[in-house]
Amino acid sequence: MNLEILTPEHKVFSGKVYGIQLPGTFGSFELLENHAPMIASLGKGKMKVIKDKNLSNNETYEITGGFVEVINNNVSVLIEDATALG
Repeated sequence: MNLEILTPEHKVFSGKVYGIQLPGTFGSFELLENHAPMIASLGKGKMKVIKDKNLSNNETYEITGGFVEVINNNVSVLIEDATALG
């Protein structure tokens, strides 16, 4: 699926991924290919970009909140800020 992560200042990530784990307002959740269309609010916490099925090629960020939209295997994450971890 295609993922784009944006803050008001810059593009954090753009590309094909296996999935993404996000800190939702009411708990963490994961999005994988062919997920149903949705819009959800995000809270403060860790966001993990899973680049492939091996699950070892990941990028983790600390985020402060925002929104995610999923439509036809295109995921847009709009967040206030992101800090790369490890």
